[in-house]
Amino acid sequence: MAKNRTGRVGEQIKKELSVLIQTEMKDPRIGFITVTGVEVTSDLSQAKVYLSVFGDAEQKETSLKGLEKAKGFLRSELGKRVMLRHTPELIFKIDESIAYGSHIEKLLGEISHEDK
Repeated sequence: MAKNRTGRVGEQIKKELSVLIQTEMKDPRIGFITVTGVEVTSDLSQAKVYLSVFGDAEQKETSLKGLEKAKGFLRSELGKRVMLRHTPELIFKIDESIAYGSHIEKLLGEISHEDK
């Protein structure tokens, strides 16, 4: 039962954070960011937010620094939008799975091209 609740809370946090980052954030350091996933602990005290950032490594680093700086604002806005007793602490992480997937896709394309 608790696992089901953490999944629902994680999806709600993902949806709200996506909207907040796209519409409310005015920091020029933050580029084009997509929230790819949220993992919430079973006691709802922490939420790991996985982000996909468009750009090179420097852009990813500056966007992550901008989000770390705005963590308090995001958490307070999230508390207003999601009705929970305690708002989880946000931990931002870069999601490399999309880049890894495209790299594998490119390698498979090269292999199939060599076979022909």
